Amino acid sequence: MAADYKFCPQCAGALAWIEADEDGGVKSRLRCAACDFTHWNNPTPVLAAVVECVDRGGKLLLARNAAWTGRMFALITGFMEAGESPEAGIAREVQEETSLVAEAVKLIGVYDFQRMNQVIIAYHVQARGEIVLSPELAEYKLFEPGDTLCWPAGTGYALAEWLRGRGFEPKFIEFAKPQPKPEGAGVGETTAS
Repeated sequence: MAADYKFCPQCAGALAWIEADEDGGVKSRLRCAACDFTHWNNPTPVLAAVVECVDRGGKLLLARNAAWTGRMFALITGFMEAGESPEAGIAREVQEETSLVAEAVKLIGVYDFQRMNQVIIAYHVQARGEIVLSPELAEYKLFEPGDTLCWPAGTGYALAEWLRGRGFEPKFIEFAKPQPKPEGAGVGETTAS
C-alpha cells in the first residue's frame, strides 16, 4: 500500500525509498528528499461488528458488500470518524449501513489484517430495528450463531472468538486450492476432482 504514494503531501516533491536511522535502527521508507517528510505507512484502524439482532431471536446479521462479485457475507465494518470513540464509531456504522440502532456495544478483540495494512477493532453489537441497507451493501442474511462460517483472516477471527465465548465451536471456510491443470488443458478450462 505504501507504493501507492508518489508525492509528498507537504511540498509535492517526489517520494522515494530512502534509508534513515530511526529509534528502531535503520529503516527504508518512502521519504521526501526535499523536506524530510516520511510516509510511515501505519496500519489503518477499522471497526467491525458482530451484529446480534435482539428483536429477531438473537440471529446474526451478515452482509454482502455491493462491490464484491461473489456471494460472501461478512461483518459490518467501517472507519472511525475524527473525534469519535471506537464504540460510537461502530454504533454509527451499524446504523448507517443497516438502519439498526445499537443497544449495547462490547469489545471482542483487536486483530491484525496485514494484507490490507489494517488493525481490526471488533465489537459485539446488540441492535434492533427495521433493516434497511445502505447502497454500500447489496444484501444481508440472518444466521443462527452456530450456522455461521468464519473466514481465516481479519474479522473471521473476531467472529470465531465471539462464537467460542457463546459455547459454539467455530467452523472455518475452506477455500479451494488451485488444482494443477492436466496436460493438454487449455487456458480457461477447469478440472474437477
